[in-house]
Amino acid sequence: MSEPEHRSGFVSFVGRPNAGKSTLTNALVGQKVAITSDKPQTTRHAVRGIVNRPAAQVIIVDTPGLHRPRTLLGERLNDVVTATLSEVDVIGFCLPAGEKIGPGDRFIARMLRENTKAPVIGIVTKTDTASSKRIMEALLAVQGLQEELGREFADIVPTSATEGVQTDLLLELIEKQLPEGPRLFLDDEPTDESTETLIAEFIREAALSEVRDELPHSIACAVEEMLPREDSDIVDVHAFLYVERSSQKPIILGPRGSRIKKIGTEARRQIEQRLGMRIYLHLHVSVLSEWQRDPKKLHRLGF
Repeated sequence: MSEPEHRSGFVSFVGRPNAGKSTLTNALVGQKVAITSDKPQTTRHAVRGIVNRPAAQVIIVDTPGLHRPRTLLGERLNDVVTATLSEVDVIGFCLPAGEKIGPGDRFIARMLRENTKAPVIGIVTKTDTASSKRIMEALLAVQGLQEELGREFADIVPTSATEGVQTDLLLELIEKQLPEGPRLFLDDEPTDESTETLIAEFIREAALSEVRDELPHSIACAVEEMLPREDSDIVDVHAFLYVERSSQKPIILGPRGSRIKKIGTEARRQIEQRLGMRIYLHLHVSVLSEWQRDPKKLHRLGF
């Protein structure tokens, strides 16, 4: 008897900003590997989450939302998306159930037609926020995108990542489209992100939650060093939150440092819970003038 086939490969979720890609990635992986926010451009690089199944290993690549760029950073985020899509085995096109198909969705469909050959699964996300009638309308509308896509969807599936609705079915549909192959990552690896990157992202997520509408796009974060203490399991983490203008620094700090303290407390909770390590977070705020538009500063921040 022949050995059962094993499949492995990469699937990328694509869609407009705030289409639910990162929340869906976390739900399928079973733990948090990508930060989430209701603000566009929360995801700023390709985040890989690894799902191990009995007969397959699915590597999910969560990408930034495609958008009309206004800065050099925006252009580079779009470049991340197009580069990723050209290399993956399957594409998941995410479209929120509660929102009508718009010009941005049609642009993405045309971009997929022109730049990719991988099978595309239409994923109607956030079904927990829409009525049954609206979900049905969304499914029909997604079918209408096939003309711009230039090919039929491999499947179309409605999901709710927050409630776990049809996430297992989505994984099954993805698995069927993957090529045969061995596992590419160890079974106990939920992501290949470095510890420093994960910590910086959790800090930025906490900052986004605190500043809300005030300056979400102007915040960047970088971990400068991690120093284990002698005779202790505590790690001292030194990290910087960067803003673009001096006037933004007090917004992050808050009155008498109250806001930066909240950011640090929430970030530390997430870091310790996710990474299983005890940390002392040394969090600093610094001005990096117009970093979104400066190629040297973007390179320094890893973009």
